[in-house]
Formats: sequence, structure tokens, C-alpha cells
Amino acid sequence: MGFWTLMEGLLLFANALAILNEDRFLAPKGWTLAELHQTGKRNSLKGQIIGLIHACHYMRLPLMLFNLIVIVVKLFSG
Repeated sequence: MGFWTLMEGLLLFANALAILNEDRFLAPKGWTLAELHQTGKRNSLKGQIIGLIHACHYMRLPLMLFNLIVIVVKLFSG
């Protein structure tokens, strides 16, 4: 497994987190940012994962650009 393959895998993981709908999938399980602020457990594992999900939501435009770059590179390199 090379570095490029690892970066593609991380990009796919970030895409998966970015498309999660908070109202549909996260709220019924109690994984919202609002609930995290109410409980005050920001340093727990659950709090870190919720923060990562919201960071991926915030970085959607750069994710789109990285996806475009990967697609173009894959088109030319095979």
C-alpha cells in the first residue's frame, strides 16, 4: 500500500463523514454538536468524533476540490 492509496482512502473516509445528515442519522443517536455542548464532554472519544464530523461538514468545498484533483489524476494515470 503506497502513500497515494492511503491518501485516497482518507479522502473517501472524509467524504463519508461529510455526507452524513445530522437530522436524519446523528440526532436520533444523540451525536449532535448541540447535545455535546449540553453535556460538556468535549474531550471524550464521542466528543472528538462529533468534532471530526462537523469539521468534515465545514470543509466540504476543499473536499470537492481534492476529489476533482484525484479524479483528474486517475484519468491521466490510469
